[in-house]
Amino acid sequence: MIMKKGLVLSGGGHRGVAHAGALQAMKEFELFPDEVSGSSAGAIVGAMYCAGYEPEDILSMFKEIKLFTFSTFARSKAGFVNSDVFRNYLIKYFPDNSFEKLERKLFVTATSLITGQKKVFSDGDLISSVLASAAVPGVFTPVEIDNDLYTDGGIIDNFPCKPLENRVDEMYGVYVCPLKEMNKNDFKRTIDVINRAVNLKMHDRSLKKFKYCKWVIAPQELESYHLFQASQADAIFEIGYREALKVLKLQYS
Repeated sequence: MIMKKGLVLSGGGHRGVAHAGALQAMKEFELFPDEVSGSSAGAIVGAMYCAGYEPEDILSMFKEIKLFTFSTFARSKAGFVNSDVFRNYLIKYFPDNSFEKLERKLFVTATSLITGQKKVFSDGDLISSVLASAAVPGVFTPVEIDNDLYTDGGIIDNFPCKPLENRVDEMYGVYVCPLKEMNKNDFKRTIDVINRAVNLKMHDRSLKKFKYCKWVIAPQELESYHLFQASQADAIFEIGYREALKVLKLQYS
């Protein structure tokens, strides 16, 4: 009997490049997940993987996209960066713009600003779904789909295991949002406390889902990298690769 394998990919901004490093290690162990569930950066990487792109292609894509340039700034919209600008980047990688054209099954998680509910996309317009899932609130403008406004899937579910339940025999995970160690001197502003509280809640919810996976790759070393550290893509890829090798050697050697 052939076991069906599923992979869960968390959000994490540019730390999502570590997902590609982990996929490279998995490739070397001949582990190829059949279905992927991703949120935010995990949705982008998941879409690339399910479309048949190699880990190095995913790394190149992250290095190619420039977030904060004059041409990407939103004007008269709720966000600093216009999410729609990135359609032109993604259409090069997904010319059919369809979940149904992917080589593997993909689930993408986003958050509805109107209903406050989680939405899982798995058919139809691929690019809009990925953009919605990756639209970090306050940074990227929300994405409109079917008369609703969507933003970052990580707000409600940053480690989306649920879509793969009862669909795969084994589930694996890559989590790229380690909780950074802090001390009392780090909390000098109100925003420091608010950000920490939000991160603690998101991290706690994600950790509780690790039990559904056979193993989870979670590089603690990524705590030194922030959400939009695009210049460190190669280093982040290497961190994901090294951590994945350690986990996979323990599991399969």
